[in-house]
Amino acid sequence: MTELATMEFHPRPQAGEAKPWAFPAPERGTLDNGLTVLRCHRPGQQIVAVEVLLDAPLDAEPAGLDGVATIMARAFSEGTDRLSAEEYAAELERAGATLDTHADHPGVRLSLEVPASRLTKGLGLLADALRAPAFAESEIERLVRNRLDEIPHELANPSRRAAKELSKELFPAGSRMSRPRQGTEETVAAIDAAAVRAFYDRHVRPSTATVVVVGDLTGIDLDEVLGDTLGAWTGAPATPRPVPPVTADDTGRVVIVDRPGAVQTQLLIGRVGPDRHDRVWPAQVLGTYCLGGTLTSRLDRVLREEKGYTYGVRAFGQVLRSAPDGSGAAMLAISGSVDTPNTGPALDDLFTVLRTLAAEGLTDAERDNAVQNLVGVAPLKYETAAAVASTLADQVEQHLPDDYQATLYQQLAATGTVEATAAVVSAFPVDRLVTVLVGDASRIEEPVAALGIGPVTVVAAE
Repeated sequence: MTELATMEFHPRPQAGEAKPWAFPAPERGTLDNGLTVLRCHRPGQQIVAVEVLLDAPLDAEPAGLDGVATIMARAFSEGTDRLSAEEYAAELERAGATLDTHADHPGVRLSLEVPASRLTKGLGLLADALRAPAFAESEIERLVRNRLDEIPHELANPSRRAAKELSKELFPAGSRMSRPRQGTEETVAAIDAAAVRAFYDRHVRPSTATVVVVGDLTGIDLDEVLGDTLGAWTGAPATPRPVPPVTADDTGRVVIVDRPGAVQTQLLIGRVGPDRHDRVWPAQVLGTYCLGGTLTSRLDRVLREEKGYTYGVRAFGQVLRSAPDGSGAAMLAISGSVDTPNTGPALDDLFTVLRTLAAEGLTDAERDNAVQNLVGVAPLKYETAAAVASTLADQVEQHLPDDYQATLYQQLAATGTVEATAAVVSAFPVDRLVTVLVGDASRIEEPVAALGIGPVTVVAAE
């Protein structure tokens, strides 16, 4: 009988000692034209990320022109006084750069990524877009047509449709937050080149803007580069706009957006709560993560693993807008989709999870797992310059101190189970949640109404 050879295993690698990590701190400065500068040297990051924040919030859009901020943002890359739209795109490509733009409630952002070796070229193109955008009639007309083509697709998307309805329900009719961020078919159709130019002239200027630059700046005289590029951008001095307060009605109720024949129901349950200025925010982040931040959360454990109603349900907090005085608000929400026949049972189980959480609280194991996931992943999350730049830009946009993110991780690690429980229970009170369901009303209205979580209204899907 042949003797079997003994297999020798290579010794298992052991984890090394963890290196200390903290979110990088930026250096602040101001250009002669009033532009605020945040810079952050990140050795090894050869792709430099640049974020420009403009004080052009959605509530500054003229009446009847919702969406003009979005069209303006998109038009920044459609030519300048020196280059046509095609030439501008070609120059970006030659520089190995990408330029993205976005308009939201706090303002307009331009995001540039460019190799460090071509930073001067990339910043020059960015400066030209801000200094002298062409806003050619033909390009604005094309952008308006494109936006009008997008709207029916957004309305057909259950999650986008649910978000639209929740905003309409939560915020007063006269509030900009109650209406779609990028405008409606009626308001977008009214936008022309003159409207875009007027919005630009009123709100875009260096004295109320901020630029964030993150990457490997070795051998780069950033002061000189910025002075020769963004420093050439001029505009009349101005002070930041006042930020209107956020008001919302979170009286418990259910709105069903009727989609006859839908095989799934999209759920979006939300209310407005405290933002990052509130001292409860770290505990709220931790508790919300335990509730629905990952595959091991309570909501997933019940609705996905035990009952099989869904592929996943998530709970989250998203800052809507913050003011310099520390006031502001965040959207606190639970989102997911379930099969149509089980809409009632799934919603019942979801609210049961919330009631059980209020009665029994989180466990220490849930809290420890959340801290490990949120704090432990941070060094990986911020490996790229773009991730650091985006977070620094968020802090500026939300009027937070430069060391906010670093402090947040310390606070998360120090938050106990009792604090996290109290925060998440306060964030999601069962009697103060607006529930939006996008699905077949003929099949889900009766079982949902029987749950007694609030009066039920059915609206057309449009």
